[in-house]
Amino acid sequence: MLKLYNTATKSLETFSPKDPKNVKIYTCGPTVYSSPHLGNFSAYIYWDLLLRVLKANGFSLRRVLNLTDVGHLTSDEDSGEDKLEKGAKREGKTVWEIADYYISSFKSDFKKLNLLEPAVWARATDYIEESKSLVEKLNKNGFLYETSDGLYFDTSKFPTYADFARLDLKNQKAGARVDFSSEKRNSSDFAVWKFIKPGETHAMRWDFLGRPGYPGWHLECSAIIHKELGEPIDIHAGGIDHIPVHHTNEIAQTSGAFSKKLAHFWLHCNFLKINGEKISKSLGNIITLKDLEEKGFSPFDFKLWLFQGHYRSERNFTISDLESAKVRRKNWINKLVLLYQLPESELPAPLEGFQDSVLSLLNNDLNSSSAFALIDEKSPLLSLDDWKFLDSLFALDLFVKDRTPALLLKIRQRNTAREKKNFATADKIRDELLSEGVSLLDSSDKTFWQLA
Repeated sequence: MLKLYNTATKSLETFSPKDPKNVKIYTCGPTVYSSPHLGNFSAYIYWDLLLRVLKANGFSLRRVLNLTDVGHLTSDEDSGEDKLEKGAKREGKTVWEIADYYISSFKSDFKKLNLLEPAVWARATDYIEESKSLVEKLNKNGFLYETSDGLYFDTSKFPTYADFARLDLKNQKAGARVDFSSEKRNSSDFAVWKFIKPGETHAMRWDFLGRPGYPGWHLECSAIIHKELGEPIDIHAGGIDHIPVHHTNEIAQTSGAFSKKLAHFWLHCNFLKINGEKISKSLGNIITLKDLEEKGFSPFDFKLWLFQGHYRSERNFTISDLESAKVRRKNWINKLVLLYQLPESELPAPLEGFQDSVLSLLNNDLNSSSAFALIDEKSPLLSLDDWKFLDSLFALDLFVKDRTPALLLKIRQRNTAREKKNFATADKIRDELLSEGVSLLDSSDKTFWQLA
C-alpha cells in the first residue's frame, strides 16, 4: 500500500486514485533559458522514482511535464525581464533559438539519467490559445482586473487563496513578495496576462484583447493540465519553492476558471545545497551533469547519492560524498557482474521476500535510503532477477554486461599466456584492463572480472 506525504493536508496519506489504469500526473519542468544544474535535476530524479514505484504497484500512468519557454520573469513573479529574453541577450541568439537549444540540452541530460519520458512534453508556447481561453473564463467569472501592464487575478475574490501554503495575507506587507505596484489591489495578486507596452522589446508576443502580450508564468500549468489531463489530476509535483506562489496561483486559476479541484495529491521536494550554500550564480557554485562527467563521475553516481536521502529533506552536496556514492554503486555493479559470469547452474534463486520488502520500504513515502540499507545487507545473496527488479526501480545503470564479450577475449588471451608461462604478456593484459577500469580475480579454475 503506497503512502505519500500530501502537502495539501500536511499528512501521510494512502494513494488510491479513482482510476488505477489512468493515473494523471503533472510535474513542473524547467524554464529553458540555461542549462539545468544539479538542484534542478534533483526534482526530476525524485519524481522518476515516484513514477517507477507507482508502476511497480500496478498503476498505469499518464504524465505531463511542461517546458517553460515564455512568461517566466526574473523575479519569479510579475516584475523583471523574461528569462528567455535574458538568455537570448546573453548568447546573442533569438529567444526561439535559446528555447530550442536548451530544450534539446535538457532532454539529452534527461536521457543520460535514464529518466522515464513523459507522455507529453508540454511546451508553453504550444498552448497559447488554451491560455487565452483560460484568461477569458477567469475574466468572465469576475476574478480579473486590468492594470497598465496586464490582467491580474484578484486574490481577494478567492477566499481560500491562502489555505494551500498557509499564507498570512492579513499581515503580509506590500512588497514582501514582489515590488508592490500601486495598481495592484493586493500584494498577493498575480498577472495572468502581461501587456507589451509601446517601445518595449519582447520577441514572444501574441495579439489578445486588442494589444500584444504574453501569458503569465503561472497560467501555462493550468492551461496545459486542463488540455492534456483534465481536472482533478491525481498528483502534482514540484519543488518546495513553488508552494507559496506558483502552485498557490495554479490552484486559484483552475478553481476560478473551472470550479474544480486541481489535484488530489501535491508532492514537493526540498532544496539541494552545494557545500552548505544555496545554489547561486553569484556564488559561482552551479554544477551541471556535464561538470560531474568532466570530473570522472557518472550521472548515475549523482542519482544514487540523491537516493541516499529523502526527497522531503534538504540535501547538502559535496564531491567527497559523491565519491562515496560512486564506490557504493561500483560495489553493487561488481556483485552483479560476478553473478552473470557464473554458469546458469550456479546462479542463486531470487531471495525470498526481498523484492516485496524493498517495495514496502519505498511505499512509505519513497523511503529509498532504507531500501538502500537493505540492499547493502542482502547484496551477497541477491539473484539476477533481484538486481533487475532494483534497476527497474532506481534505474542506476547497474548492468554492464555489454562489456563481457571483449573482456572475455582478453581474459582468455591472458590465461593462455599464463599457461604458456608468458607472464610478461599476461601482466601486460592485466595492466591494460586495469587502465580501462577493470580488475581481475583469479580462482582455482576461472578468472572473474569486476570494475576496479
